[in-house]
Amino acid sequence: MIPLQSHEIRGNWATLLLPVHTDDSIHYPRLAAEIDQLIAMKVDGIYSNGTAGEFYNQTEQEFDEVNGLLAEKCNKAGMPFQVGCSHMSPQLSLERLKRAVALQPSAIQVILPDWFPPKMDEIIVFLRKMEEAAGSIRLILYNPPHSKVRLSPGDFKMIREAGIQLAGCKLPGGDAAWYKEMLGLNPGLSVFIPGHHLATGVRAGAHGAYSNVACLNPLVAQQWYDSMHTHMEAALELEGRIQRFMNEQIVPYITQQGYSNQAVDKFLAAIGGWAEVGTRLRWPYKWIPEEEVSAARKVCKELLPEFFV
Repeated sequence: MIPLQSHEIRGNWATLLLPVHTDDSIHYPRLAAEIDQLIAMKVDGIYSNGTAGEFYNQTEQEFDEVNGLLAEKCNKAGMPFQVGCSHMSPQLSLERLKRAVALQPSAIQVILPDWFPPKMDEIIVFLRKMEEAAGSIRLILYNPPHSKVRLSPGDFKMIREAGIQLAGCKLPGGDAAWYKEMLGLNPGLSVFIPGHHLATGVRAGAHGAYSNVACLNPLVAQQWYDSMHTHMEAALELEGRIQRFMNEQIVPYITQQGYSNQAVDKFLAAIGGWAEVGTRLRWPYKWIPEEEVSAARKVCKELLPEFFV
């Protein structure tokens, strides 16, 4: 693929969820079928090794196999894709990035070093070396709510003024004042937010989502994003119902039962039933039992019938 510039990174990007066998090994046939399905659904792009791709829990050989498969299929189909080269270790993240360059992704995602919170000068040193290794392929900085260092709009401005030319970022978003500050201080940066806030975010100036809504149904998530450019009021109404479903049926798994974000992402995919991924996570993380899918699907069909057409 030709590397994407920041103004070309837009829309509904679907995450590659990691299907695993009962012995914790990766189920590659299901992974291949999942990639084929996402390509057929014509999402704006696919990204690997996000949280639901369990990047933190792969060997280096597995990392190469997962991303080699994604690159082969996406390059053949002309589907934009990003490789997540994140790792808690900056050394391993750098080595992953060096190998990923040969796969010709549209962009590369990274996180900040995670064992001890880096200071701004350390963040700049880290990103500069990653940027140099990436060459012509642009970087996306994933800075989720559970990061040890939460970057502010002003922090991104400092990174840019230090000479680091990030193509984009994935952030939790915020209120109207946050969007005004983020976009005002960082012109040219592709700002992605959580999928269930996408309509509100697009109206405020956000550029897209590395989307949890796409976990539920990538095709409908794509149609929803497309509708934001022609029927924003209807898109906002659907967003309200999406958020209600998330708050009532999904968030309690995190806040009350202690499941991880990756557990609920796979649970969403099982509810949507668009791919055979399963809810299982790799050791040592617990997953939501498959037996709970049918009840949640029933509620989802009542509240979000569009996702089951």
